[in-house]
Amino acid sequence: MTLRRLVVSCFLSVAFYACFAQKKEVKLLFAGDAMQHMPQVESAWNERGSYRYDDCFELVKSRISSADLACVNFETVLAGKPYTGYPTFSSPDEFALALREAGFNLFVQANNHAADKGSKGLKRTIDVLDSFGIKHTGTFSSSESRSLQYPLILIRNGIRMAFLNYVYDTNGIEVKPPFIVNLIDTIQMRNDIEMANLYHPDIIIAVMHWGEEYQTYPTAEQLKLTEFLKRNGVRIVIGHHPHVIQPILTDSTRNGINSVVFFSLGNFISNQQKSNTDGGMIAEITISKVDDNSLVTIDTVQHSLVWVRKFFENKKKRYLLIPTDLPLEQIHPVMNPAEIQKMNAFTSNALQILNHRIHY
Repeated sequence: MTLRRLVVSCFLSVAFYACFAQKKEVKLLFAGDAMQHMPQVESAWNERGSYRYDDCFELVKSRISSADLACVNFETVLAGKPYTGYPTFSSPDEFALALREAGFNLFVQANNHAADKGSKGLKRTIDVLDSFGIKHTGTFSSSESRSLQYPLILIRNGIRMAFLNYVYDTNGIEVKPPFIVNLIDTIQMRNDIEMANLYHPDIIIAVMHWGEEYQTYPTAEQLKLTEFLKRNGVRIVIGHHPHVIQPILTDSTRNGINSVVFFSLGNFISNQQKSNTDGGMIAEITISKVDDNSLVTIDTVQHSLVWVRKFFENKKKRYLLIPTDLPLEQIHPVMNPAEIQKMNAFTSNALQILNHRIHY
């Protein structure tokens, strides 16, 4: 090979790898409602005098931690002892730590239980999450902190994302100044989107706490808000609150996926017993851009189902999140026929719900 050909070959190789290296990709993961009813709190107590939740997430940890950004709806508060369950929650700090160790690096807090323990609960939850190094949004200790921290801008692998988070109400509990819980208000939301655009995000993502509990189809209000968000440039919408799965709406053209809406991911982990509440959905979305000057594309939209196994071991109740596509032989202790039947019923119902078409 002549020197000239060698130089040209090397140049083309460098150019190819440089071009390839310029492509930026982010894997996003969203989970449903992370709740703590008192039976869960009691189950987590151990003989060492502390609370341990790690084993709840052992079968889903690898999936969560493989995402570049993993978000969960943190539907409780960390107000300290005494711990309480429904209707006003206060959970051990170890619950937040276990979620972090499972791979979640973003908590959304604008939900109807955010103010369960008043100002004390709001402040302590924010302070504890900050001390754990967990990114969070939706609740704020003052208007000043909101103006500095919201919309939440996160950069992963060179892609700039703006996160919005709102809730319909706080169960009638007053949020006293200076504390703020983001409420659904289209005027405020439009202003927040305008503010987000000042940061030149590659994509805007809204996490909404909305809808009617236990309803498997979105309400007219959810559909109306969806149109509002999409019209104002939001391309990914993630829903929480109904505690059951609702359908997915993907807007696609020949050029690719324009937007996607997961109307409700259902429960991630809880002690709820009603039909369709014993599990939920994990959303996995891949976004990318070819280079710094290109627009972000939504490349893949996927989902998987998880079921909450509640069982007794050594005379103590345990909770274990199980991916429904996991081979049964990988689940220990071995599931009995009744448990398998319950998990299969949840899966079958979820698939039927996801097959529903959205009609405006």
